[in-house]
Amino acid sequence: MRTERNLTRRLDRVFARLDREPERPAHIDVPRMSRHRVVLFSSTLAFYLAIVWAVVTTSWLVRLDWQVMFFRPYQQWPSIHAFLDYYVVLGQRGPTAVMVAAWLGWRSWRQHTVRPLLTLAASLLLLNLTVGAAKLGMGRLGPHYATVIGSNEMGLGGDIFPSGHTANAVVTWGILAYLASTPRARRWLSALSAVTSLGVGLTTVYLGTHWLSDVLLGWAAGLLILLALPWSEPLIAKAELCLFALRDRWRARRGRPAAEPAAPVAPVVLRPLSASAEQPAPAREPVSSTRASRGLAHLAPGPHTARSERTPVTPAGSRRPPHADRLPRGTSQPARPLTGG
Repeated sequence: MRTERNLTRRLDRVFARLDREPERPAHIDVPRMSRHRVVLFSSTLAFYLAIVWAVVTTSWLVRLDWQVMFFRPYQQWPSIHAFLDYYVVLGQRGPTAVMVAAWLGWRSWRQHTVRPLLTLAASLLLLNLTVGAAKLGMGRLGPHYATVIGSNEMGLGGDIFPSGHTANAVVTWGILAYLASTPRARRWLSALSAVTSLGVGLTTVYLGTHWLSDVLLGWAAGLLILLALPWSEPLIAKAELCLFALRDRWRARRGRPAAEPAAPVAPVVLRPLSASAEQPAPAREPVSSTRASRGLAHLAPGPHTARSERTPVTPAGSRRPPHADRLPRGTSQPARPLTGG
């Protein structure tokens, strides 16, 4: 019995979450740029710059890139090649953006707010600007197009550094953790997005489309965008207010003008049939006062007549003639004289 009750309660909670809320929640948790987040942002930025410096100076990280490339993981483990061809789609911008936008769109409809969709749009805009500028600025070639063994392949017109698949996986799946409504959900979604994005990055290394350093820099680039999102919350709030104002204006233009209130109608005074036209009939008492007076008369102390002592009354408007010889109940009827013959 307890198991069935618990299952019923859980199902009720699930179906309750699927319904649209009557109005926008009053307190929506908006992440702030706290001191802890500033420290994480600074540490990630230092890691980002360290990776770039290590690649530019052709350090041990570049040698590790070449060693992994010559190892050719796709030849070492060919059995998982088909699965990873599909798994790497979790880092492509088009499919992942559509899936996440569908989920956040439903959440926006449910909570009467467009903040989730605006946050996703802001994060993707920052991703295109920062990662795209870094790719074009450093111009590194990928493993399949490398020209000189042991070189960093920088400034040769490539667009492989940092890894766009990894950065997109971090931002797209990490935005779900950023917009989570509870701390517990935020922790679980953060861990899941981190594992998914690292898996996508290592998959590109397995397929030979990225260097290992590309993956590390792409992971740092995506994390920097997520950590910097609280700075864009005021702009997101202003954009939401502007969208709501435009929606109200559009509704006002398409809506019809409100109908004018009708003129008050004078009450009609009803008269009984027996009253003459010259004598106005008294106003009828409301039903509530009549019922109240009846109740008070019934409860008022005083002598009461029994039902058997009441004289029969023919109701007004009845076609039945009055019976003068009808006697009240309880009285004996006089005996009729007997007539002979």
